Amino acid sequence: MIHVAVAVIVNDLQQVLITRRHQHQHQGNLWEFPGGKCEPGEQVIDTLKREILEEVGLSVMSAEPLIKVPFDYGDRQVLLDVWRVSEFVGDAQGREGQAMHWCDINALEDYDFPAANQPIIAVVSRA
Repeated sequence: MIHVAVAVIVNDLQQVLITRRHQHQHQGNLWEFPGGKCEPGEQVIDTLKREILEEVGLSVMSAEPLIKVPFDYGDRQVLLDVWRVSEFVGDAQGREGQAMHWCDINALEDYDFPAANQPIIAVVSRA
């Protein structure tokens, strides 16, 4: 199972940062919450901080666990370890060439996300 640290980054306007997966990637062209794979022996919070800085140029200052989502795509299994990031420093930018967007929390359902992200959207939309 692939363990992935995922960030639900919320700004002062109650918008959530989403990024678009590259076409050649698994679940390509779909929107997702930024994050990345945990390295062996790495704490999830450390993965989260490293990946968010690498992917979108934000330094995570405060985060708390939100939900864990195990999901089987058939060709691979993932465990999404999702954290809500409430404090961060920096200006978001797609450092890996990916599209990104600050999305109204209530508009998340208007975007195409991978199936594994649906429980995250449900939790975030209710918050």
